[in-house]
Amino acid sequence: MHFDRRIQRALREAGLDDDAVAAASDRVAELVAEDADRLREFFAADGPYYSDMELAHSAAEIEEHPTADVDVFTHGSDLRGYLSLDGWGVPVEGGRVLRSTERDDGTERPVLVELSLGETVHDRVRFARDPEEL
Repeated sequence: MHFDRRIQRALREAGLDDDAVAAASDRVAELVAEDADRLREFFAADGPYYSDMELAHSAAEIEEHPTADVDVFTHGSDLRGYLSLDGWGVPVEGGRVLRSTERDDGTERPVLVELSLGETVHDRVRFARDPEEL
């Protein structure tokens, strides 16, 4: 079960039985896994990437990163991993796709993503392949 006791109690009080709570928990895990796949897809192509990350040595509102690579994994409702940017890296503590566009084949391609970055950054940072998306 990926819901803590408080959330489980609230769901039961809202009328869900144990099977429905378990099904919702499983669905959350599926959605997190789908987001992880879409984040991997976003960072799979060659750079550049653009972000709204605040960097100590830059006053720019939009940062350009020639290279980026993400290695994420999931466990239940958690999405964790590591982001490598331009020769340095930072832990990933969460992430999601904010905006997608539809491809010709009907599937969606992520164009704007957000990662919750850990130690050294401690912030939510948006990434895009086109700076206009930020």
